[in-house]
Amino acid sequence: MSTPAGQELTAGEYIRHHLGHLQTSKQTGIADFTVLNLDSAFWALAMGVLGCWFLWRGARNATAGVPGRFQAAVEMLVEMVDAQAKGIVHSAESRKFVAPLALTVFVWIFLMNAMDLLPVDLIPSIWHSVGPALGFKDYMRVVPTADLSVTMGLALAVLVICLYYNVKIKGAGGWAHELVSAPFGSAWYLAPFNLLMQVIEFLAKTVSHGMRLFGNMYAGELIFFLIALMGGAFTLSLTGVLLGVGHIIAGTFWAIFHILIITLQAFVFMMLTLVYIGQAHDKH
Repeated sequence: MSTPAGQELTAGEYIRHHLGHLQTSKQTGIADFTVLNLDSAFWALAMGVLGCWFLWRGARNATAGVPGRFQAAVEMLVEMVDAQAKGIVHSAESRKFVAPLALTVFVWIFLMNAMDLLPVDLIPSIWHSVGPALGFKDYMRVVPTADLSVTMGLALAVLVICLYYNVKIKGAGGWAHELVSAPFGSAWYLAPFNLLMQVIEFLAKTVSHGMRLFGNMYAGELIFFLIALMGGAFTLSLTGVLLGVGHIIAGTFWAIFHILIITLQAFVFMMLTLVYIGQAHDKH
């Protein structure tokens, strides 16, 4: 396996290179918060703009007559998300914001996940030629949801929205009382344990929310790298030909199966967002 510049790479070096991020600075430790993954930020923003454009186009071209295929697909998606929102968030006032939010989350995450279906060397190879010439490092990852910082950022945004609705629906005093009175009861000596359990619950939901999406997409990305290595081992020999054929077969089947994964992960993240916001409306 080699880079476009002709540098020979082992299988491990190839995978490590593709897992590297285009960063603002080199990370020196686990607590280094000065690092920004520019590639993840760029592709996440690009997919967000693309998703908004798709939804805007569907709304702009909507007609009262027989809908076209694109309009029908958008309407089915909107109706699906709206039905899920109505079943989980029972406040009609809150759904005016929550239902569009859930729709945006689903479309955005689906598009970010779908970047995994591109050939793994397509955009990185283009960047190999363009990036260093512009003074950037020779790294480019194109699946934002395979970056833990992106998925945890999304999960933290959901947490902030949940905290907002806890205060809005229950009032600051009501929510504060809930924090120290649930789940074990309102006795004063149970307040520290109730508060600890509430904090653990919020932290656990947020971490699992982001880690679930990251773990699935990261694993899927690694499998695509391994399949690409099979194609890179093609030679005019029996073993090389078999690896090349296996690359085509495995890549095709995994890509088809991965369509289900990227859709399911977007749906699960959206549903958990609705569930957590719905829980913020429930009073204990």
